[in-house]
Amino acid sequence: MAPSALGSLRHAEGSWKRTKRIARGQGSGHGGTSTRGHKGEGARSGTHDRPWFEGGQMPLIRRVPKFGFRNPFKVKYQIVNVATLGKLSETGKLEEGKVSPEILYTIGSVSKKNAPVKILGDGEIKATLEVSAHSFSKSAIKKIESAGGKAITVKFAEQ
Repeated sequence: MAPSALGSLRHAEGSWKRTKRIARGQGSGHGGTSTRGHKGEGARSGTHDRPWFEGGQMPLIRRVPKFGFRNPFKVKYQIVNVATLGKLSETGKLEEGKVSPEILYTIGSVSKKNAPVKILGDGEIKATLEVSAHSFSKSAIKKIESAGGKAITVKFAEQ
């Protein structure tokens, strides 16, 4: 490219817009009230628009009907199936045939240390295990005990 052509380069049509230079006199087209309008809160210094403010109309959160109920006392259990316990015992990850929420956490079967654990009866179990958990389904208790194991319910202490 010739050096003289560099001085004649221009932006593509519509790709560049001049910035609005506010409060630089009447000749700028934005003098006088400097795009703030006349009087009112927005014309004063120190004002700020809250992002949720809707110009005084009834806000959306108050216009929309409310329904439903969320129980603040609901207990959210971490679920472990009997089939998972069976696989863990087959692979030798359970020592002495004992299972507890702490052991399940260290193995990685549950993700939270301080959340209650519930054992569900999905799948089969052949190993004799002594399972301690915060809750059991009836089918899980039946399957664990039919395999010669023990289901022990432990009280959950919230921390």
